[in-house]
Amino acid sequence: MFSSLRLLRCKPLVRARWSHTASASVRKASTPPPQLAKRHEGYSPYLNLGTSTPVAARSILGLDGLMPTKVESLDVQKKRALVQLRAKSTDMEKYMFLAHLRNTNVSLFYKIVCDELSEMAPIIYTPTVGKACLEYSHIYPFLAPPGVPDGLYITKDSLPNLPQILRDYSAALSDQAAFQPEITVISDGSRILGLGDLGMNGMGIPIGKLQLYVAGAGIDPRKTLPILLDLGTNNDSLLNDEFYLGVKQTRPNDDEFYSAVDQTINALYETFPNILVQFEDWSTSHAFTLLQKYQHERFCFNDDIQGTGAVVLAGLINAFRQVAKDTPIENHRILFSGAGSAAFGVAKHICDYLIIEHGIPEEKAKAMFWTVDSKGLVYDGRGDKLPEHKRYFSRKDSVGSGTKSLSEIVKAIKPTTLIGLSSQPDSFDANVLQEMSKINHRPIIFPLSNPRTQAECSFEAAMTHTNNQVLFASGTAFPPYKIPETGEIKKPGQGNNVYVFPGIGLGSIVSKSKHVTTSMVLAAAKGLANSLTPEETARGDLYPSLNRIRDVSATVAAHVCKVAEKSNQLQNQSLAGLSIDQLTKTMREKMWDPETAFNTIEDIENSA
Repeated sequence: MFSSLRLLRCKPLVRARWSHTASASVRKASTPPPQLAKRHEGYSPYLNLGTSTPVAARSILGLDGLMPTKVESLDVQKKRALVQLRAKSTDMEKYMFLAHLRNTNVSLFYKIVCDELSEMAPIIYTPTVGKACLEYSHIYPFLAPPGVPDGLYITKDSLPNLPQILRDYSAALSDQAAFQPEITVISDGSRILGLGDLGMNGMGIPIGKLQLYVAGAGIDPRKTLPILLDLGTNNDSLLNDEFYLGVKQTRPNDDEFYSAVDQTINALYETFPNILVQFEDWSTSHAFTLLQKYQHERFCFNDDIQGTGAVVLAGLINAFRQVAKDTPIENHRILFSGAGSAAFGVAKHICDYLIIEHGIPEEKAKAMFWTVDSKGLVYDGRGDKLPEHKRYFSRKDSVGSGTKSLSEIVKAIKPTTLIGLSSQPDSFDANVLQEMSKINHRPIIFPLSNPRTQAECSFEAAMTHTNNQVLFASGTAFPPYKIPETGEIKKPGQGNNVYVFPGIGLGSIVSKSKHVTTSMVLAAAKGLANSLTPEETARGDLYPSLNRIRDVSATVAAHVCKVAEKSNQLQNQSLAGLSIDQLTKTMREKMWDPETAFNTIEDIENSA
């Protein structure tokens, strides 16, 4: 593996070692030196501009005569690519087309994604990434040219050499210290979206998340590191699949598991001391344990627990504002269908918000929550041993405990807010939705499970069964709904984590925070809630337009940075004392731009 990675260094590295004078002489020469002429064979997707490569750069790169002579603009390249993309008949075909483009022409890929994010996000991430993960071993060979690394796969056998493997992977993208990874998304594939244990196939999630860091927060793609810790899988269908590319053995016991994670995390920080680690899609029990273990020791956070909590809280803040005349904040009754790590993370963030922002005592705030799992209402007297994360919101009373029927539980509890993180498709059926509508003039209903096939209800169903009065946000994209009586088009809110995790990452990295604290995550939620334009607020939107994601991320990052300063986490002292507006401007200026990333000969000479 190491030799193939070294071949991929694509020696712009060699070019970077030349003097400016030598480079100028090459520009004048009719043909480049032989060593440059050979480098196109291992050409970097970060430097490949395709048909927009300037004439002088073609000479430097040894590409004279190897492509049509016309030099096109990036806009023309984008237009051509979109024609091809939109001609694909399925989202999986589009996913594979975009993956190959990302691995051959980074600038063009991100130009398309950044300009057309509302169209591209459902393809490069949910819901399409769920299907891609299910089939990842089958499609993997066709996502990139041979030998181009599309992420780092770590197994138990590779742990002793992991620091060197990390250095080799980084060098495959760039030998320059300036482009060492500053953020990684790491998963073990044990709980991918709502699809369960997908083992190595879960790599689509770290890759997808980091694409959204680039598109949403302008993180330089050369500074991102997708990791899949492949310790096996307990999914029999994968173990019996002849095309499965992961480790074909069952998962280890907890002692072996935590040892492997420790070795991985230690190697990451030994190699890249300032890297931000985002844990993603780990099994529920492991997710909580890892967050508790590392969040006060390392520069890390868990998006499933903290990011999901922040984005849902932001939507709820705006929903609570819209029903404030009918329901004061302290009178809300919040029912969760689903009691996993994401559900607890969301509930805890809402509870912390009620305590910190509204001064509601902790016990009273906790009493505003109900949770339902596969056995029904979670309460102290249920008779089974509750996992630690379920105990915090376990009810002292047993109202609503006599049934597993969600509609009956809703009828007994009379919630103002219903949140789904159960991965039980269509569990918010007509009876549940109609009961919510009877209780509330404007019921708040958030079916958040991903992908769309696991969602608790659709936007159409929620509108139909609540007389079009629902305040709705889903975890995955749903199409707009046309009200039959009036013809009015209503667009659903989407509580997509892309609204917060890029901003959390950007703010934490730029501020050089020591840790990612709970107060910083709450600040991200408040920043998002307050990022709506007056027009969006007037429409009753719960979230801002996804087309403004970089502006939104800059605002979120600014709030994160400000709280990092207040909580003594800030290490970038140049940001100390700046206002939110000044920080927002700074965050926007820090963003990588695909249009200006490699626009000069010097960029091509000096980048790697």
